[in-house]
Amino acid sequence: MRIWSLHPRHLDRIGLVACWREALLAQAVLAERTMGYRHHPQLQRFRAAADPLRAIGGYLDGVAGEARDRGYRFDAGRILRPDAGSGALTVTSGQLQFEWQHLCRKLRDRSPELAAELLGTAPSAHPLFRLVPGDIESWERAAPDP
Repeated sequence: MRIWSLHPRHLDRIGLVACWREALLAQAVLAERTMGYRHHPQLQRFRAAADPLRAIGGYLDGVAGEARDRGYRFDAGRILRPDAGSGALTVTSGQLQFEWQHLCRKLRDRSPELAAELLGTAPSAHPLFRLVPGDIESWERAAPDP
């Protein structure tokens, strides 16, 4: 499961659809509607929010908005608690950079045109997140690049 801290506009079609599906799964876990993925480390930041369902709802709302902008029809009615507002959670600059590098590697293989467009640009965070200085988040389980 990868719930990107990056703005969904950076994702290709495959990544955006996968992000939507994985965030819906995260919502189901947080709503206690499924037993799978209950201990997934990426859910820690949503569980730490004052209202975890509102936080994941805000995340899903941002992904659905990007999909709408692209002409896709994601069913926003599946969001239990939409619109958490921007900056509701924080993400560290180190985490954002780590995810940016990870995404760029993926895009080089499956969407080389988009990878070329992103080359030399700076990442931006999903609207739910407010960027703060810091290293890779403690919940991140992937090893950083050597």
